[in-house]
Amino acid sequence: MAPWHLYVMAGMYILAGTMHFIKPKMYMRIMPIYLPKHKLLVYLSGIAEILLGIGVCFDATRKLSTFGIILMLGVFLSVHFYMLSGEKASAGIPKWILILRIPLQFFLMYWAYYYAYL
Repeated sequence: MAPWHLYVMAGMYILAGTMHFIKPKMYMRIMPIYLPKHKLLVYLSGIAEILLGIGVCFDATRKLSTFGIILMLGVFLSVHFYMLSGEKASAGIPKWILILRIPLQFFLMYWAYYYAYL
């Protein structure tokens, strides 16, 4: 049986993915200007987070889902660096929070990797 904290992580991604559909404008505000079709990308990333969050809950899909989460978080790093590029890109979030989000991404990657070989 998987540890309880795996389900905490899964719930976090499922909730985050769901928020892409509840508050899509919040996510579109932070999309880098060089990416096309912001709304589509927001919805696709929401679907990915939900599916990967569900996927880590099952033995058959856990390893693939954990590596999917790591890849997704790596791609999301581009958004975090973009948000550091200027006041408009920061969406009003204080710079110190934006800076702390960078190492947080790596912690989240490690957290997902931890479950890859359960």
